[in-house]
Amino acid sequence: RPTHYPHLMSLKRIAEELGLSLTTVSRAMNGYPEVAAATRRDVLEAAARMDYRADSRARGLALGRADAVGIVFPITTGDLGDQQFLQVASAMSERFDQSGLDLLIVSASADDELAAYERAITSRHIGVFVVPRTRVHDRRLELLQARNVAFVAYGRSASLAAEYAWFDFDNLAGARMATDRLLRLGHRRLAYLGAPPEYNFADQRYAGFCASLKAAGVPLKPQAVQRNALERRSGYAAMQKLLALPQRPTAVLVDNNLAGIGAVHAVLHSGLVLGRDLSVIVYDGLGSDSVVRTSVTAVMQPTPSTTGVALAEMTLARLRGEPLESLQKLCMPELEIGDSDGPPLAS
Repeated sequence: RPTHYPHLMSLKRIAEELGLSLTTVSRAMNGYPEVAAATRRDVLEAAARMDYRADSRARGLALGRADAVGIVFPITTGDLGDQQFLQVASAMSERFDQSGLDLLIVSASADDELAAYERAITSRHIGVFVVPRTRVHDRRLELLQARNVAFVAYGRSASLAAEYAWFDFDNLAGARMATDRLLRLGHRRLAYLGAPPEYNFADQRYAGFCASLKAAGVPLKPQAVQRNALERRSGYAAMQKLLALPQRPTAVLVDNNLAGIGAVHAVLHSGLVLGRDLSVIVYDGLGSDSVVRTSVTAVMQPTPSTTGVALAEMTLARLRGEPLESLQKLCMPELEIGDSDGPPLAS
């Protein structure tokens, strides 16, 4: 009942006085670019005359949606230990708070995220989604696009034909930086330890690794590839398998930081010395809370807080209705040299 929302009543009074729709008045108040300058001026003058004060709840009701951004995320033990994700989410939340928006993290079953998306869409509490860990063939993005629901993809996907908003890093280039460094150091027995190939970042990073080996004429043996690790325990087990090969690799590229933590501990527990007995490069490093004394050579991307703010700004732009082709950003990673890699031992 509108009498419970005085701010919404004020918005309706402005609309009635100017002969405009509620949506047009709301968009004018919030600076949407498609509203004519003269209309925006009339609305703002009327708001000042009526001593109108914007209210986020009323604004959401007027636009037919709640002022909230949603992230549907399978919450597992490994995810809760992912410092980077938590820092990105924290930075996003702070930026949204400045704009009167809430960031809602919706827990989901790892086996059926789509059901969680369906519930979140139906509830109408969320105006736009941020979709993390995109997949090569991503049914979540396909669902949102088919339902005409606004979203920003944190990563790209090959499964969408139509334009969409995305924020990503040049994963192929980052993997090539790391692999080329190992090749320049003289390594020829290289191994790859990474996340499952269904994830877009893992697919791109592995493609970069293979491209560098091919360009250098270095063969890659299938047994030197482990693509099943996206948390500490599986990273540890995958590295144990690589270390147990009859001809042990002299260098390993790990394509994600969660598996990297387990992989590095497996090397240390085996009694090997990082950078001497085995060279290891970890995408995104080991994190600021690492207890490993050796500084790890890493492919580094913008800090999680910087990434979170950039994602939030893009999401706000998506809400403002800015063109999708202008909401696509690719960031270049950098190689940060540590002590975990070096020339291979003479064999």
